Amino acid sequence: MSKVTHSNGLRLFLSLTLLMAAFAWIGGTQAQAQEGESLLPPEKLTMKSVLRADLIKGIATLPLYKGTYNGATVWYVITDVSDANLAQELGLNHAPRLANASNGCPACVQTVKSADPTLGRAPVEYAGTIDFSPARVLTPGPTGFPPLAASPGAVAGVGYVDLVRVGEGNLVVFNAPIIATGDGPFDVTTHANTNDRVMAVDTAKMTVDLQFIRAFSHGKDIFYLTFGSSGALSDVLERGTFVPAMGTIPFANDSENPKGARSAIFTFVNGQRGETSPPAQGLMHVIQDNPPGDLSLQNTALLESLCLGGDAHNVLDSFPTLQDPQLAALYTPMWDLHIAVWSNEAVVRGLNVAQKDANQIRQLAAQGLLTNPGGGMLGSANFLVNCPVIGFATDAPAAPQAPKPLMVAPPAITPPGMPRTGGSDSPDAAPWLALLGLTTLLVGAHLMKRRKAKVSIDAR
Repeated sequence: MSKVTHSNGLRLFLSLTLLMAAFAWIGGTQAQAQEGESLLPPEKLTMKSVLRADLIKGIATLPLYKGTYNGATVWYVITDVSDANLAQELGLNHAPRLANASNGCPACVQTVKSADPTLGRAPVEYAGTIDFSPARVLTPGPTGFPPLAASPGAVAGVGYVDLVRVGEGNLVVFNAPIIATGDGPFDVTTHANTNDRVMAVDTAKMTVDLQFIRAFSHGKDIFYLTFGSSGALSDVLERGTFVPAMGTIPFANDSENPKGARSAIFTFVNGQRGETSPPAQGLMHVIQDNPPGDLSLQNTALLESLCLGGDAHNVLDSFPTLQDPQLAALYTPMWDLHIAVWSNEAVVRGLNVAQKDANQIRQLAAQGLLTNPGGGMLGSANFLVNCPVIGFATDAPAAPQAPKPLMVAPPAITPPGMPRTGGSDSPDAAPWLALLGLTTLLVGAHLMKRRKAKVSIDAR
């Protein structure tokens, strides 16, 4: 009798064990399916080196590279290169006009030292580095933008820019921003030693997780990363590094010049907010419609808000997938920032809906419905942002959605303290530019103070 009881009990135990294993397998399979559905398919990546792009979390995983600066460890990524063969071989965006970045601006590309001319294949020594220790500050204004106070969370040191060439005389230019410093542990919560968009660093697997941005190009939904900016305020809004030396990369207001290195990016001040557009678009939206705080895996509310439409939804004027080879060759991660403001008439009439194509934006500007912040003709604010694209959501951007209007681009607006690039400043933009210039000057003063303190300590 006892043998039968024990036998029945054993069969029951084995049955339950198999049942639990089956449920576990089904649950795991469902989880993998859900994860697979959340990942951007490889064919939708322009940057083939991206290991994965999670659309639910808004996080892309990239290969991580180790370097040094004055003997200290730095960590960097590679996103774009000016050489077509290397772009294909390394899975990077091909950006031929990066080779022009140092034209008239030798400091716009730093020369790094390495035994191998292909960046990342041998130890590399940077000529400058980044101070990630400042706390990012953003105090919204009455309408969100412009803010009452703004201070970037990372500042480039002397000799640092995101663009590099290996050795003197090398014509190949890489986009290789530093994203962390030191030997760990890495602060991915308040970002005291990492870029403000770094979500995780794995030095064993040599990968880094970066939060990416949703935007538009040629009528399509696209994704890009962001790193440095020559404008302190744009750096605060983009959560990147303040790199003033990049401000003289050629040419402002000349997006199609094959000898230049910039392409236009349009951001809006007063697009519709919330979910009314849809989607919402603009700086007032991104400041007021998202939860506060630093970007981190712990700040789930902010991550979710950005993934659900909280980004500014900027519009890019070039993209590497365009069908016309000449237009595709205009792609560059160095973006010439255009700050667009909807006119009062456009807002009253409800015309300030989300825009997705650069030429359609220019058409609206030609009609007077979009202006610069001071009310003048829409044009470059003469701030540059480093935003390499990583892919597209559904269909690849193929062609402009509208013809370019017959209008002459205005001279680039020169912010206070920045070198003039030609033409006269727009007096209408003075109040806005005063804010941008003041932020730049305050950051410069902060950096000088830190350097003097370091020199004083070293002297002791």
